[in-house]
Amino acid sequence: MRKNRLLKKGATYHVGAKINRDEMIFEYDEIKAMFMDVVKEAKKKYDFNLKNFTIMNNHIHFLIEPLKNSNLSRIMQWILSVFAIHYNAIHKLRGHVWMNRFWSRIIEDVAQLVKVFKYINENPVKAGLAKKSEDYKYGGMYFIIRKIFDLVSKPDFKYC
Repeated sequence: MRKNRLLKKGATYHVGAKINRDEMIFEYDEIKAMFMDVVKEAKKKYDFNLKNFTIMNNHIHFLIEPLKNSNLSRIMQWILSVFAIHYNAIHKLRGHVWMNRFWSRIIEDVAQLVKVFKYINENPVKAGLAKKSEDYKYGGMYFIIRKIFDLVSKPDFKYC
């Protein structure tokens, strides 16, 4: 029996999900773009702030804050399942796209928020996908630096 997910009203979460069998399906730009389109659709359906994100070749990270009556589990279930449906339809596949259900950790304070924000930024740099986080088109800093707030939310404080 799986453990219940810890949810806290008004919390921000570090969320991650990994592709099944560690397949590198996100190594293709069009698949990353499709995932981002699904997230944009989710923002129309659910009320949440996406404070930062990165799409790696075989997993994703979000720094996400559900708002008002939105629920983290519903938001993530919708994003991951709709993406899986689209991905499987395009590739004429059936079955699981994601390895397990997504994991989440509640951000407890500003120091942890900054630490996770930086960790998400540095993921593609450490993996050699970009020289600087703001140059990686599939991460939040790319959008924040360019003041494009259709996917990520406008920052509510200055990041270090």
